[in-house]
Amino acid sequence: MIKKKALEGKNLSSISSRIQASRKTLLSTKNLSTIKSKNSEISKYSDQYAKSEKKIADIDAKISKVELNLARELAKLSKEEINEQHKRSKQHAQIQQTHELNMNILQNTVSVHDLKLRELSNLPKKITVLFFASNPVDQNQLFLDEEIREIQKNILSSKHRNAVKLESCWAVRPLDILQGLNEFQPVIVHFSGHGTQEDELVLMDSQHQSKTISIDAIVQTMHASIDSIRLVFFNTCHSHRQAEKVVGQIEVAIGMTTSISDNAARIFAAQFYGSIGYGNSVKKSFEQARASLMLEGIPEENTPRLYIKTGLNAEDIFIVKP
Repeated sequence: MIKKKALEGKNLSSISSRIQASRKTLLSTKNLSTIKSKNSEISKYSDQYAKSEKKIADIDAKISKVELNLARELAKLSKEEINEQHKRSKQHAQIQQTHELNMNILQNTVSVHDLKLRELSNLPKKITVLFFASNPVDQNQLFLDEEIREIQKNILSSKHRNAVKLESCWAVRPLDILQGLNEFQPVIVHFSGHGTQEDELVLMDSQHQSKTISIDAIVQTMHASIDSIRLVFFNTCHSHRQAEKVVGQIEVAIGMTTSISDNAARIFAAQFYGSIGYGNSVKKSFEQARASLMLEGIPEENTPRLYIKTGLNAEDIFIVKP
């Protein structure tokens, strides 16, 4: 297009020269025929000049249009480049943010694992489970000896059997609890026997008759021995409120939401302690104990309830070092 304009420019210059030559001749002659001829040439060259000027104008218009389109494309390209740069910057910022977030998560995870490892390393090499049994003669008689036999069997069959020592106190009277806690310094306290709908624990008196102790007395007794106790297991009927109140001081407690059959109480407890003996968490051991009832076809898996002290997680609580 530039070349065409240059050619037309040369053509325009040539035509202009011809017009000037014809005008010069016209001014120097008086011959009518020559005058007529030169006027005709001037008219013809003037038409050619005008056409050439129009061509140049058209070429200029096309050039301007091309330059305008080119400017628009350059502006569009520049805008796209800026947008792409912003996009890359945003993506980089997101990648950096994600990386920092992942690093924080990783550091937190490592910190949590370090904390768990320290907690596990601080667990005692051996724990004591203190089994309190009370079966007053005026109550329905329970096979508590079968329960402790199954518990002992599962503990001895577990991986860390040497880390769990089972002690027992029988025909328990109220003051026997404090004596047992002081003597054995248990990590787990297990009550086996009867409970009332008034949230009382049924022990016995000197005549082997029922003697109840209130929920407040139970909580105060556990509070007075909090140095060693981490878990209290109420394997008695209607004991969920006792367990719920105990975790105000103790890490974990298990209670029964309603009455529980002798068979269910025995199977649930035996599986729970067997799982604890394998170094499983309290949460996993509780769930396995519930599963054992389902496997035996005993429809009481929803009777036991696990209670945790506020701020703790049962999945992170281990009694025996795995």
